[in-house]
Amino acid sequence: MLLVGLVACAGSPHGPIVRVTIPPGASFRVAADSLHHAGLVGPTRIFRLYAQVTGRDRDIKAGTYGLQRDMGWSALVQALHLGEGLERRVTIPEGWSLREIVPDLSTALGAPAESVEAAVRDTSLLRELDVPTPTLEGYLFPDTYVFAYGTSPRAAVREMVHRFEQVWDPQWDDRLQQLAMSRNDIITLASIVEKEARLPEERPVIAAVYHNRLKAQMPLQADPTVQYALGEHHDRVTYHDLEVASPYNTYRNRGLPPGPIASPGRASIEAALYPATVPYLYFVADTDGHHEFRTTFKEHKAAKAEIRREHSSGR
Repeated sequence: MLLVGLVACAGSPHGPIVRVTIPPGASFRVAADSLHHAGLVGPTRIFRLYAQVTGRDRDIKAGTYGLQRDMGWSALVQALHLGEGLERRVTIPEGWSLREIVPDLSTALGAPAESVEAAVRDTSLLRELDVPTPTLEGYLFPDTYVFAYGTSPRAAVREMVHRFEQVWDPQWDDRLQQLAMSRNDIITLASIVEKEARLPEERPVIAAVYHNRLKAQMPLQADPTVQYALGEHHDRVTYHDLEVASPYNTYRNRGLPPGPIASPGRASIEAALYPATVPYLYFVADTDGHHEFRTTFKEHKAAKAEIRREHSSGR
């Protein structure tokens, strides 16, 4: 009779969503207390007994749940036991490429990587964004996302693209006309700036170097584009690497590559749109991460030599 009475409390899921966090390693007693404080269950002793009788009071999954207020004991216990309703949280850092984003998004959603790969090739989103490349590289905005349990890869990717559209300032469209560049051009340039810059204040200066090179019809010679063309990370780009045959190799091809090489943040997009007013055509990274900027190739060679001397002397 007791079991029949308890099952009668199971109910069917409906009602508003309530968020409840179950700490890692929490016992069912702690989880039940959390549900009680959130107003999802009444007296916890009977609820815990119900879970014990049904054999699902062990191996509960930690995390933040989005649970319906009147979903019933059976559904609540099953959710804690199987992790149903767990929110999927993923953080995409600035400068990550699809090669890095896809596996993390796959893990967060609990979806096959192949499904995420298909989602980032969503032709309808590509058309909406007027992206001329076969993927959404550069348009999954770097941010922290919280996806509801059961969110599909396609829906998650669409939300990340929507975040990009939210960040894009409509006033920037006028700036595109002033620069005689497309939005894809700017996001491509911003992605290179994102990969090159280590200090925030250097972003507009690095962007200026590339704008100046484009105006002078010089090759961009951006190492991050070669890394992208190689399809794998190399700690140091070699002369052999510079020969890779790819439209993304900006040592062999003039102008911008076909599309972004990573997801730039807002600061890098603004730097690409509003570069510093400087005459520099060259820069080289110092050992502490900052860059030395120069106008002539002779000055650039001297700066590289000075950095090498400082490095070899241990200064």
